[in-house]
Amino acid sequence: MITLFSYHLTFVEVAIVLSVALFIGMAKTGVHGTGILAVPMLATVFGGQKSSGILLPILILGDIMGVLYYHRHASWHHLKLLFPWAAAGIILGTIVGNFINDQVFKLIMGIIIVISVAIMIWLEQSGRQDKIPTNIIFAHATGVVGGFSSMVGNLAGSVMGIYLLSTRLPKNAYIGTAAWFFMVVNWFKIPFHVFVWHTITWNTVWFGLTTLPVILLGAFLGVVIIKKISEKNYRWFIIGMTVVAAVGMML
Repeated sequence: MITLFSYHLTFVEVAIVLSVALFIGMAKTGVHGTGILAVPMLATVFGGQKSSGILLPILILGDIMGVLYYHRHASWHHLKLLFPWAAAGIILGTIVGNFINDQVFKLIMGIIIVISVAIMIWLEQSGRQDKIPTNIIFAHATGVVGGFSSMVGNLAGSVMGIYLLSTRLPKNAYIGTAAWFFMVVNWFKIPFHVFVWHTITWNTVWFGLTTLPVILLGAFLGVVIIKKISEKNYRWFIIGMTVVAAVGMML
């Protein structure tokens, strides 16, 4: 048993936490499916809502690395469409999160991922990719669902994957836009975790900081992996990683 800032963990649980940090680092530099895998893994250690607060500082550290590396590639046109509605989704998620237990929380996460995978595959197979991003309602709905899923379960990655794949952004622009979106959204979530859900404390922050070396390693691995993937294959790589995460969630 290991004690870190009031958290009592077995060696297996420590290994899970470090794996989560590695996956988050990789996700923030382009290997987005690994971030979805990290969410249920941490929930097995701390439970649903509590784990979302513990994960947030880890996510923010990863966000900083992603933005530092890809900040020049972001599409601010798309971000401006998403941010106000994502804020509304976060507020909605804060309210709803007070009325759901861990089982419902996990069910919501699984449903979000499965639906996201189905829509992403449909977008790739249909001929509608060029039409959907121009629909302002689609952008606003993505913002709301992205903010909600981010607040309830840190699962906006799959939702954003749908929107960003539909925009046909180049690989680096996809990663840079996602990096900025998640950094802004995750910082916006902090007051709600601190003052409403009470899931973030100084112990949570310090606990997250202890994982920084592993997050850095994950970020480095993510950059290396993404450089080896072509623009065309990256789209199917994102879909494939999300499918793997969905299967892992539903088992």
